[in-house]
Amino acid sequence: MEQQDIAIKEQNKFVIQKVQPALLGFMDGSVSTLAPIFAAAGLTGKPMSAFFVGLAASLGAGISMGLAEALTDDGSVTGRGVSWLRGLITGLGTTLGGMFHTLPFLIPDIHIALKVAYGVVIFELLAIAYIKYRFMKTPLLKSIVEIIIGGAIVFFIGIYFGKAG
Repeated sequence: MEQQDIAIKEQNKFVIQKVQPALLGFMDGSVSTLAPIFAAAGLTGKPMSAFFVGLAASLGAGISMGLAEALTDDGSVTGRGVSWLRGLITGLGTTLGGMFHTLPFLIPDIHIALKVAYGVVIFELLAIAYIKYRFMKTPLLKSIVEIIIGGAIVFFIGIYFGKAG
């Protein structure tokens, strides 16, 4: 029984120190960059403009989230692990989350780029829901609904302002 308790504690430590910061970053990068990227695509009609907005948003958000996570606590009180490592994990997760739906804007045709980006966004949101289900023990349907609703709100803000301008 003692071996099982140790294994559970190690699993919990892995989740709180590695998975949670990565998930936090991936969620933030995936969702927070949607509005600027899709607004830029709608405003300019130029895929490269949307790409550079997405690149800047992803890198800026990654640095911001990485610093915020690294500077929140040193892990000694919360048990959340080494602060700089959590910050690095969160920052990389944020950058990757933003870049996945930015990359389709390297496609020169805006209509194709948008369709591919829409598909990538759906995949990202479902991946986030699955990670929450798998590691955070959130019921899958609840996780999907939460993530899709949050992502959809930000996505439609980007679409709205892309058309409004």
